[in-house]
Amino acid sequence: MQARANSVARRVFLVATEESGDRLGANLMKVLRQRLGGAVVFEGVGGQAMAREGLTSRFPIEELSIIGLAAVARQLPMILRRIRETAAAVIEGSPDVLVIIDSPDFTHRVARRVRARDPSIPIVDYVSPSVWAWRPGRARAMCAYVDHVLALLPFEPEAYRRLRGPPCSYVGHPLIEQIGSLRPNPDEQARRMAQPPVLLVLPGSRRSEIRHHMAVFGATLDRLRTDGVAFEPVLPTMPHLQEAVADGVKDWKVEPRIVVGEKEKQAAFRMAHAAFAKSGTATLELAISGVPMVAAYKAGAVESWILRRMIKLNSVILANLVIGENAVPEFIQQDCTPEKLAPALREILEDSPARRRQLQAFAKLDAIMSTGNAPPSARAADIVLAAMRKARRPN
Repeated sequence: MQARANSVARRVFLVATEESGDRLGANLMKVLRQRLGGAVVFEGVGGQAMAREGLTSRFPIEELSIIGLAAVARQLPMILRRIRETAAAVIEGSPDVLVIIDSPDFTHRVARRVRARDPSIPIVDYVSPSVWAWRPGRARAMCAYVDHVLALLPFEPEAYRRLRGPPCSYVGHPLIEQIGSLRPNPDEQARRMAQPPVLLVLPGSRRSEIRHHMAVFGATLDRLRTDGVAFEPVLPTMPHLQEAVADGVKDWKVEPRIVVGEKEKQAAFRMAHAAFAKSGTATLELAISGVPMVAAYKAGAVESWILRRMIKLNSVILANLVIGENAVPEFIQQDCTPEKLAPALREILEDSPARRRQLQAFAKLDAIMSTGNAPPSARAADIVLAAMRKARRPN
């Protein structure tokens, strides 16, 4: 009976090599199974969340958690081998659809190989690369090997039209499914407005980011405290970064309260009055939570050189890009100094015009990011199913 069931089941090959993509893949798998009544077989590459949904990964995605140019160079033969192996598995399995999820340096190389060998396999790209920020020529190049892009950000479909890329649909950011856990209840709102104000400190979600930001973040908090500003610093982090964070704050004169884990982080967001954050997805998460912030970013020498020459935006703050205005102040590279950061933080800790301006801008996000009544994973599944139907072949 099992062999007969599998003979008519739809086959979906997914490739996700980072934790965030693994979560997206797991949610997509769950909806596809519901829509297809269980008549679906999943194959590919993924992490623990996708494993819980029934995927046996071709290799542990932790193999690709490589930090630093030197480390990448050393591991390049292994990375290229995994790309070749993954593409070969797709071609051999001939699935009804290939879904590549984020991590374009890996997944797009797989997609190009698959398209060259078997053009009949539809390819859906879940999470757009940042073609609107840098290397815009990638959008048009993707037409050769991507049939549809599933965008997390509402402005991305227009960017693809402008850049003459493949069809692109806004399916919604996973953060909009977490609104209930990010916004305060009455008791938490009371703490948010109480004294001393809770100041979230978010130096980054990768070890390299923590290494680049800890010194300037610590010096900024010291300067703020020296200037007589009262605040309670809370630094949320994840278990795998706890040791790096604890080591990074050893020399801080202002000791933060470190909270570990996703639930603890969300609780801190719900009570925070303001935030001091490294530029990235956290700025959008804070904006949805209604927490005014100051954003900072300090990169290494090589990354800084690349950023200065390739990024063509008025802001690098994700919250600003989604809202469509520069509501969040940003201090990048040479501007990322305690002398500039501390006064900006003081302003948003107070009931200032700058703080009120951010809150007014954040109030627009629900409408801007709305997906109607359908959650992002359901909208993504609709497009994947449509791609599969186009490719239906006799058994």
